[in-house]
Amino acid sequence: MAERWRLWVDATPRPGWANMAIDQALLDRAENAREHWLRLYGWDPHCLSFGRHEPAARRYDRARVEALGLDVVRRPTGGRAVWHGREVTYALAAPSAELGTVRESYLEIHRMLLGAFRRLGITAKLAPPGRAVGVDGGACFASPAGGEIMVGGRKAVGSAQLRQGRALLQHGSILLEGDQAMVHAVTRGTPPPDLAGALASLLSAPPSAEELVEAIADAAAERWGGPWERQASGEALVDSASRHAPRFRSDAWTWSS
Repeated sequence: MAERWRLWVDATPRPGWANMAIDQALLDRAENAREHWLRLYGWDPHCLSFGRHEPAARRYDRARVEALGLDVVRRPTGGRAVWHGREVTYALAAPSAELGTVRESYLEIHRMLLGAFRRLGITAKLAPPGRAVGVDGGACFASPAGGEIMVGGRKAVGSAQLRQGRALLQHGSILLEGDQAMVHAVTRGTPPPDLAGALASLLSAPPSAEELVEAIADAAAERWGGPWERQASGEALVDSASRHAPRFRSDAWTWSS
């Protein structure tokens, strides 16, 4: 895939609505201008996100979420709930034809991330194919889907994808520290077991966020080739994302059933 890629290491952790608006803007650029983007970023404050089709109002206790003062957002992509704390989040947006079907592109992106883990000396593997878990099945890290990255029998990366026209957006959480206990705390009923595997809990010498970011950048450039341009500023993207902000700040969108 010898295409021109843009790498944005976003050094400014952002609230959930801003992160999702920016990722949506990346997808727009991939669809309309056939641009290729890899963004690596964080969250401030830490945030609870729901998948696009998840029955949030039925599955999660909104009163409890508000009493805890949690930042909360609904993603443009599918999947299930994630607590975004100490992690590195990646977002990849590109023309979809170059990465194949949903399944093919999902695996291709995860193989790139496996390459990043190997650069850091982390033994990881892809989860074997299995039965798909429904959107009402609890937290994203409660169970692995086929092709997700496992370290020591635990799920270290949770990803979701959206297709829009001729482009795709895939983003996901790579857990550095902590767990998904906050998802359990606001789940109605009995939540399923948590298989989240933060690297700090699995490795004697876990990588820093900076080390992980650089390993991902190097692994992507090696796997996909082409010229890579590291973006010094994301100001233009943040500006273009502003039109999506009302949607991701909307309670009606976030808490839809």
